Amino acid sequence: MWTAAALSLGPAVSNGIGRFAYALVLPAMRTDLRWTYTQAGWVNTANALGYLAGSLATLRLLRRARPQRLFAAAMVVTTIAIFASGLSRSYPALLSLRFLAGLAGAIVFIGGGTLVAELFASRPERAPSAITLYFAGGGFGILVSGIPLPWLFELRGAAAWNVAWIGLGLLCAVLCIPSLAAAAGVPGAPVPRVATRWSRRPLFASLAAYFVFAVGSIVYMTFIIAWMRDRGAGAGAVSTVWGVLGIVIVLAVVPAKMALTRWGAARTLAASMVVCAIGAALPLASTSLGLMVLSAALFGAGFFIPPAAVTALSQRALPREAWGSGVATYTVCFAAGQPIGPALAGAVADATGTLFAGMLTAVLVLAVCSGIAVLQKEP
Repeated sequence: MWTAAALSLGPAVSNGIGRFAYALVLPAMRTDLRWTYTQAGWVNTANALGYLAGSLATLRLLRRARPQRLFAAAMVVTTIAIFASGLSRSYPALLSLRFLAGLAGAIVFIGGGTLVAELFASRPERAPSAITLYFAGGGFGILVSGIPLPWLFELRGAAAWNVAWIGLGLLCAVLCIPSLAAAAGVPGAPVPRVATRWSRRPLFASLAAYFVFAVGSIVYMTFIIAWMRDRGAGAGAVSTVWGVLGIVIVLAVVPAKMALTRWGAARTLAASMVVCAIGAALPLASTSLGLMVLSAALFGAGFFIPPAAVTALSQRALPREAWGSGVATYTVCFAAGQPIGPALAGAVADATGTLFAGMLTAVLVLAVCSGIAVLQKEP
């Protein structure tokens, strides 16, 4: 379990910081660089496209290299891309760096997930604990980035966005040390030189739901801070809401483990998506601090449970040599949905003159994915 905890710093870097900290830096970048919502959305869409490319590449890379090496190399590349995002004001350069961070981040996420699945390959009753602990690392990344950044912008203004990226890159470099050491200590299964064939049909509903979930959830994670800032929220409110989001994602390890054990992976997947939809809907009613904290708590409680649930589905439905392929396939579906969300919400916001319509679209999409997930049967 200590190894799983150290590996969880992978999602902390690749997702919590590399992907979702952009929501904290976005308002400052929009102000200083004079971006429209569409331009801001496309920067995160570039990151999502990189995540898709990385997910597709990992399906092949897992047949050529051990996940330990993939995880380590991608952690280093992700860290470099995050650090370098603070060294340029060029829109094409920032798009490219966000793409690179997404590409390497997907390899980290899948490679680490494969390693965690291997930790208790001979003791499957302990696997839910390790899987949920691993994905909770994303919440840790959200937490450690969410505490200082709002105060940085409060003290130094929008022009400090480059300092934010450089600081996040240095933080990622520190987190790399224990995670790379842990990855090197996981024995792992032999590398399958030939692709293991498995049927997608029994898992089709969860694959489809995971795709739609990506479209809706990334809108909340991209624009929720901008939504608060547009309505006058200060650094204290932003830091509190983002901190609650991260803390609850970490604390969700306990109920997620219980749900996976008692309900099964399929019901847990559907329930977590319903909770996310409710959390995403609350800010449309009010951006008062109390309601925003409740929104962050609900969304955080459900947000990283779907990756744990689909990893458990792969482990239960597929032969061991196909676990990596199963996790990668789910991640490809997720990555395919994510580029749609920010670009769509940004375009809707610019067309209507308000971010309300974009946020509402995300809520409706999350409701749809919840309905699809209900159709998935337990393996």
